[in-house]
Amino acid sequence: MRAAGAIASLILVAVTGLVGPPAQAAAPPGKPPVKRPVAEGYGGAVATVDLDASRAALEILKRGGNAMDAAIAAAATLGVTEPYSAGIAGGGFLLYYDARTRQVTTIDGRETAPRAMTSTALEGIPFDEAVTSGLSVGVPGTVALWDAGLRKHGTLPLREVLRPAIVTAERGFVVDQTFHDQTRQNADRFKDFTSTAALFLPGGEPPRVGSIFRNPDLARTYWELARRGPGWLYGGELGREIVATVKRPPVAPGATRVVRPGLMELSDLRSYRAIERPPTKVTYRGFEVYGMAPPSSGGAAVGEALSILEALPRVGLHEYLEASRLAFADRNAYVGDPAYVRVPLDGLLSDVYAKERACLIGPVAMPHPAAPGSPEGPHAGCPSPARSPAAGGKGERPEGPETTHLVVADRWGNVAAYTLTIEQTGGSGIVVPGRGILLNNELTDFTFGPAPGDPNLPGPGKRPRSSMAPTIVLKNGRPVLAVGSPGGATIITTVLQILVNRIDFGMPLPEAIAAPRASQRNLAATQAEPEFIERYGAELSALGHEFTVFPGPPAGEIGAATGLEFLGGGRVQAVAEPSRRGGGSALVVTPAPRR
Repeated sequence: MRAAGAIASLILVAVTGLVGPPAQAAAPPGKPPVKRPVAEGYGGAVATVDLDASRAALEILKRGGNAMDAAIAAAATLGVTEPYSAGIAGGGFLLYYDARTRQVTTIDGRETAPRAMTSTALEGIPFDEAVTSGLSVGVPGTVALWDAGLRKHGTLPLREVLRPAIVTAERGFVVDQTFHDQTRQNADRFKDFTSTAALFLPGGEPPRVGSIFRNPDLARTYWELARRGPGWLYGGELGREIVATVKRPPVAPGATRVVRPGLMELSDLRSYRAIERPPTKVTYRGFEVYGMAPPSSGGAAVGEALSILEALPRVGLHEYLEASRLAFADRNAYVGDPAYVRVPLDGLLSDVYAKERACLIGPVAMPHPAAPGSPEGPHAGCPSPARSPAAGGKGERPEGPETTHLVVADRWGNVAAYTLTIEQTGGSGIVVPGRGILLNNELTDFTFGPAPGDPNLPGPGKRPRSSMAPTIVLKNGRPVLAVGSPGGATIITTVLQILVNRIDFGMPLPEAIAAPRASQRNLAATQAEPEFIERYGAELSALGHEFTVFPGPPAGEIGAATGLEFLGGGRVQAVAEPSRRGGGSALVVTPAPRR
């Protein structure tokens, strides 16, 4: 361990130019630093779930980097401090507003299935058994997304934007309650893999709150990635190590867990590409709302629900829940990887279809599950509500609750909204030996089947459907809002509810994000936070809605959003959660004077 610490200290000097204290001289254990969920000012802004990640983005902005550079710096740091939600063995989706062109573009860095995976590969396998296995590991897309983003929009090389993450991994960070709790919740899985237990269960126990957690293996991995470039992963030595770990997970001696080997080959990594896709777009109350296109269902479902609400004479919580129910009926029926299935995206987002769906929303909750509609017609005006009851609604598929979202704006007006993930909290539970990275379990986002005709069945090279919904809102071609959240399928309802809170209900953005949440995903009972049920349950139950407390984890808590609002004159408000998932961190380059 002393040799490893010495090497990592040399890495600090080589990459950052900082002759800092050795690892042993890091800050003593203590209370985690205070995070502030709201910041307002000029010159650039960032909001993430983690203070170290927000500081990393701010450092890049202050050194002249732009929003893309800073977003990737924050994401890399989250791979250190939020390793159970993000990392270079995962994937994600990024929306980017270019202030020069006033255009929104997107990058799809979603993981793909290995070429050996068939539509029946997951059939008959218990979900939990599939999660903790090599079989669940998708071909990672995060590094390809970073490379594509920096090439298209960035101003700094990868080695520069990785500097803050390398320093954080080597020097360590203070363990907070969330990190401790997530480690404890995964301890039974982690102890069954030698490499995972060695990293995350020192002495056989989760790291104590207030202790310093270091990941020198990840510091070296980032350093090598900075030096060698993305090809080191996509066909090089790091790729070989990932494939070897997927095929032969390092199961601990004596472990009784059934751990299935994966199907990934080095050729799968060589053939991976991040894809630039056109964003989804709908107009809502005069705003242009941009989202992520399939294989994410985020932009389609948020956009369809907003279009339905636009077609209604009034919008309240009842209407929000019903529009979400209908959007999820269509999402489950039609959305998948567009390279493998035909997704009727234009129909789903059309005004004529929204009006047809809006006709199904009456004064009381509709029968459930709602049936999918016919987005490509024929459109017969206002259909009878009898078309909507139980026939035809497909149930929700398993989808990991963890992920993380960040937003960044720079001094030039560029904006990044980036959602990234390794799927479940802790991913597959398997750490690549000597590399400090957790492998994803993204392939469990596929429908397990048998489900003939389901658009989200596995396939060779296919991208599983996602609910990630990074969103940028413009007015007359200029940014007004940027928002997103983790939370599996509840991402869609969280983003939708924040937009409704801000645009329809007139809440300030901090209030719109902090407000209690409810998530209707075409389920018999709407899952909600306890405070939502306490405030609105009686009123909405009288309209036929049923409620149950969201099961989590953590129980009763939906999402962990971050957002930006552009206030004019270069002033930006950055907003994170005040309490969910331990609260988030908002920072600005130059704080505005207090009003």
